[in-house]
Parts: sequence; C-alpha cells; structure tokens
Amino acid sequence: MKTIIEYIAEYASSDGHKTRPALIDARESLSYEELWERIRRYSALLRKNGVKAGDHVLIRCTQDVSYLTAIFSVQLLGAVSVPLEKDASEPRIREIAADTGAGLLLDRKAGFPGLSFVELPSAATDPEEPLNVTAFPDADAVAEILFSTGTTGKSKGIVITHRNNIALAENITEGVQMSRENVELIPMPLSHSHGYRRSLANLYFGNTVIIIGGVMAVNLMFDMMEKYRVSAIDLAPTLLSIIFRLSGDRIGKYADRLDYIQLGSAPLVEEDKQRLRKLLPNTRLYNFYGSTEAGCSCILNFQDGIERPHCIGKATRNASFIFVDKERKEVCSDKDHPAFLATAGGQNMKEYFHAPELTASVMKDGYIYTNDLGYMDEEGYIYCLGREDDVINYAGIKISPDEIEKEAMKFPGVKDAACVPMKDKTYGQVPKLFLSLKEDCADFSEKACLDFLKGVLDGNKIPKKIAVIELIPRTANGKLQRKKLLEL
Repeated sequence: MKTIIEYIAEYASSDGHKTRPALIDARESLSYEELWERIRRYSALLRKNGVKAGDHVLIRCTQDVSYLTAIFSVQLLGAVSVPLEKDASEPRIREIAADTGAGLLLDRKAGFPGLSFVELPSAATDPEEPLNVTAFPDADAVAEILFSTGTTGKSKGIVITHRNNIALAENITEGVQMSRENVELIPMPLSHSHGYRRSLANLYFGNTVIIIGGVMAVNLMFDMMEKYRVSAIDLAPTLLSIIFRLSGDRIGKYADRLDYIQLGSAPLVEEDKQRLRKLLPNTRLYNFYGSTEAGCSCILNFQDGIERPHCIGKATRNASFIFVDKERKEVCSDKDHPAFLATAGGQNMKEYFHAPELTASVMKDGYIYTNDLGYMDEEGYIYCLGREDDVINYAGIKISPDEIEKEAMKFPGVKDAACVPMKDKTYGQVPKLFLSLKEDCADFSEKACLDFLKGVLDGNKIPKKIAVIELIPRTANGKLQRKKLLEL
C-alpha cells in the first residue's frame, strides 16, 4: 500500500499534477513539484541533524505550509511526527517530550531548554541538496502520535500508522464525494486530527489545500476564497457561528461555487444549520462522526431535505459498526433499545502510546468501543443519542439531551443551552437545563420558557429545573463540557 508521502511524490512527477498548487497559505504557494523538493531538502537537513527511522520528533504547529512540510519530511525518514499545539505550554511540551523520548523540536525559533532545535522549513532555510529517496515508509509503520489536549488528567498519545491515514483519506474523499479538482479551505488547527486529516485527504487525491489560522480575520478568509476559487470548506460549528457573526450572510455569495462544506468536532447549532441550508441550497453539507482514535467513521449529508433527529449518517468506506451491551456482547438495538456503538476498520488507531491497559479498555478484536448509545435503522442510517453519562434515564426511557437543547435554543433570548441528567426519587433521572442568555435579553422568564418547551416536547422531556448561567462551558472546538455542568 502507498503512503500519503508516496502519493505526493507521484503527483510531483506527473505532467497533470506537478504544477498544480498543493499547499497554500497567506504567504506562499507550493506546487506538488515544489512541495516534494522542499520535503526532500528538509529531510536531508533533518538527517544531517541526526534524525533517523523510529525517532520521535516534536513539531510546533504554525498553521502554514512549513508545518505540513515538516511533518512529511520527518515521516519520509521513517521517523514519527509528534504535533504540538501552536500555544502549547512549557509543562505540556516537557510532558510529551518525556513520554516519547523526543529530543528535537522543530519550531520557528530556538529557546526551549533541554531540546535540540531545527528551524521549520522555508524557501530561505532549505540549503541542503534534496534527499535521494530510494524507499518510502512501510504502510504499517507509525506516522504520527497525536496527543489529546485533555481537560483533566494526563494526555493520551494516539498512535496512527500510514495505513490508518490512507483509510482515513478514503473515508473522507468518498464520504464527501470529493472531486479531483477540489480546492479546500482549512481554518481548523492542523495540530488536531480534524483539520490535519482533511489536508491529507486532499493531498491523497492530488488536490489543493488552503491553510488559514482561523476565521477571525474574516476578510482574509473571503479574499483567499475569491483568489483561489475555493470549492470546499472544513469547519467546526463554532467557526461557522463566528463567520455568521462577523460577516452576516456573505458566505451565500459563493452558493454557486461551493461544492461542499464539512463540519465536525461538535454538534451544529440548529439556527446555524438552517441558515446554512438556506444560503447554500445546492451545496452538500456534511456532519461527520468520529474521534482521533477512530477517525471519520460516519458521515451525513444534512442538505438532503430529510430531518433525522440524532442521525450521524452512514458508515464511511472503511468503517463498520456493531452495537453491544456493557459486556461488549453484540445485541440487537433500535430506537427504544439503544446499545453502545463500536466501530472497526482501517481508520482505527493502532494503540495508545505506551499504555496497553488503556488500549485494552477501548479496543478488542479490531473494534473500538465507545460509551455512545445508539442504533441503526433499516436503511443503514446510524443514530447516536449521546454518551451514556449524558443520556437521561427517565424511568427506563433513554432521553437524548440534545433534543431538549435544540428546542431551548429556539426560545427568544437564549444564546446557548445544555441539558444534563438530575437525580430524582420518582423517575431516577430527569432533565436539568442550563441556559446562557443573549446580551440584549433583559426580560427572560423561566415560566415562559417552560411553557414554550411544554408545547414542543414530550412530557418526560420537560426540564425539572432551569438554571441561567453566564457561559455554557465548551471546548475550543465547541464540544459541551457536561461534566463541568454536573459539578455545578
């Protein structure tokens, strides 16, 4: 099996691809031919600095062409790339360096005590003769270790092979029906799996990746879209909300140009979902389900006009799902009897780094087992009610909190909503709703909100209590931090 690096090399020597832009950022653009030469030059420099097969190399994310070039250069030598967030703290860097035994940091500038340093690649720092490539990494060799950011406790190192990355690229390209002429804008952090894997998928297909450092500089985003005729965008729901807040409906001007938008990492706010549908009626709009451990394993086009509450789509090309009980025994599941999702396929991680017990706690016989409750319908669509700890067990009936949150968001003045289970002597658990309000909301009424919810929700889904707080806790990618709400 070929690796992503080998595909880049082939495109670099192909008459149909070598002059095509591969990576673009705000400062420079590299064709496939130029990218491959820079990878080989930087690989030669790294080899001169002692990097060899099997080494772990820390790479700080600079959210640009140089960062991805460095990753491929490390991997071309058979070494393992270990991405660091752009703003990774010194304690975090030291922890990851100690865990992996890494002694080298690739960064913009030196100054981190205890680690050797090589400046990230650029046109000005590539003096070496290009590496003479006689072989590519084996498909089963480790490509990278992605450390989870983690909200509490020690980060987990997720070990990904080159074979995993090809399976992930296939899942994405087929899942979004990617064309061979795609130009994809990626403002997502490339140190995390979401944006990084979308970049790999486009390079696997010989397409163009445009990298920007987020969407706060919204005029730059639209300038890049215009200049390079962007045909696809990869976003987290929080970034979509920012785009709407900063630019109104401006994205609708590209309705005839955008082939698709893919969103993931967190649920999409219903208001934003409907707004996007209206502005881009002919654009495919995707939500994907997955994790760093199991990649993009399920995908849904929510622009097909059919409402499917809790649906996460159908399994992607290399993924398969089963539903199991707490003992991991496969069981039949349906809407009234959800079970735990487990997924198998080439996209699944190899293991957690140096953590066999932790690996065994989630992996067995090729499956990654989750705490998500769900089921599959007769058409093959998969539904996810949420994590076991999040789902509300009301007298034996499983209630998904996002259904309550979705309706609460429609009440005037509500900015954000989150629902958690609350203990109840009669029913076991009942819904408790947390709300944050818009700045201009001065007359919120809990009774009026409850009356509204009684008109749109079943009786067992009506919140037993509503609490108004200043801010609903979410991660940088927009995921609800329900545990923090439970602590309240």
